[in-house]
Amino acid sequence: MADFLTDKPSKLERAFLVGVQNDGMAEGEGAELLLELKELVENLRIKVERSTLVNLRRPTPSLLLGSGKAQELVDLAKADGVDVIVFDEALSPAQQRNWEELSGLAVIDRQEVILEIFADRAHTREAMLQVALARMEYSLPRLTRAWTHLSRQRGKGAMGGEGETQLENDRRTVRDRITHLKVELASVVKQRDIQRRKRQRVPIPTCAIVGYTNAGKSTLLNSLTGAQVLAANKLFATLDPTTRQLVLRGNQKLLVTDTVGFIRRLPHGLVEAFKATLEEVIVADFLVHVVDVTNPNFEQHHATTLGVLAELGASDQTIVTVFNKVDAANPAMIARARGLVPDALFVSAISREGLDALEGRCLELIAEAHSATELLVPHTRYDVIARLHAVGHVQSEEQEDEGVRLFGRFPPTQAAFFAPFVVNAK
Repeated sequence: MADFLTDKPSKLERAFLVGVQNDGMAEGEGAELLLELKELVENLRIKVERSTLVNLRRPTPSLLLGSGKAQELVDLAKADGVDVIVFDEALSPAQQRNWEELSGLAVIDRQEVILEIFADRAHTREAMLQVALARMEYSLPRLTRAWTHLSRQRGKGAMGGEGETQLENDRRTVRDRITHLKVELASVVKQRDIQRRKRQRVPIPTCAIVGYTNAGKSTLLNSLTGAQVLAANKLFATLDPTTRQLVLRGNQKLLVTDTVGFIRRLPHGLVEAFKATLEEVIVADFLVHVVDVTNPNFEQHHATTLGVLAELGASDQTIVTVFNKVDAANPAMIARARGLVPDALFVSAISREGLDALEGRCLELIAEAHSATELLVPHTRYDVIARLHAVGHVQSEEQEDEGVRLFGRFPPTQAAFFAPFVVNAK
């Protein structure tokens, strides 16, 4: 991020976290979110000195909290010697500016923390562009924070003072950068669409793995496909979608894509910025929703993922719910999970327990989408037989005098190709 976007210290090392519990939240939800914020902040290698939860009846426009409570928190932060106050609640640009003036410290909110983590974890060109765009759009209304020390120099003439002129220059620079990023991102997305269309010429069924961050999605992809995707025990370990091929029984192929993890209060700007990456979710034949059954808040994680899917326009997708980490779960948590999603599968991506059942469910979904067909292919057309094996699920194959008789399920998009050889279709 350009230096003029912020006047915060170059390195933040010690944090004071402020969570909020209001009347619209479930009992204990504020405390749970505050623990999650602590993990997010620690992912930025910032030490958390203190966390406090504030009961908020009515937010104030200037500081979110009342002035008395605000001063109390500032005194605590200074006593602890922290250099940043982090709010779990979204702060408006004005509130953020007022807190920084009151405290003399850097003040950020959950959204800025997540933006920084995403910036740290993005590796592909597309992910880096998307993060840069989200950060610029977040920073634009907050540029005045960098120029409050020049406010007294603003003149009354047509050009204004030094601070005003510099602020307008910086706003123009950021707007130009946003425009440039959108153009560049559109080009990258177009290239990825071309690559997807090339894959779809040989239309192998696809599924996308979705779920709350740190639920074990990448580990599951590795266990199913033998991939070597980074699978670390931390939030947002990877932001870049990875697609690998899984070969199921009967040589049925399935393309499996791992996606970025979801989280409660995911900044709307990031949802918008990452829609291009998450398009894999929308175009997939079905979704595998992974839930960490050992997490005491898995019900909220399940609901959060479904909410983000709805925002992406993917709520009508066929979803296979998979409760992961059963090797570390107690019977009570398993019972809770069965009550939440009765038809869910229970697996361990580490020990591979339950993966056969998951692969079987995938085969069933592919079979439902592809019609059962019997074909008789002449011995002279082994190119047809090879293609049927590549794009469909051949369940049986017999050599006869007239040719090779095959029974299987094949994608409707290939119907015109194999129509001359169809004996019976159901």
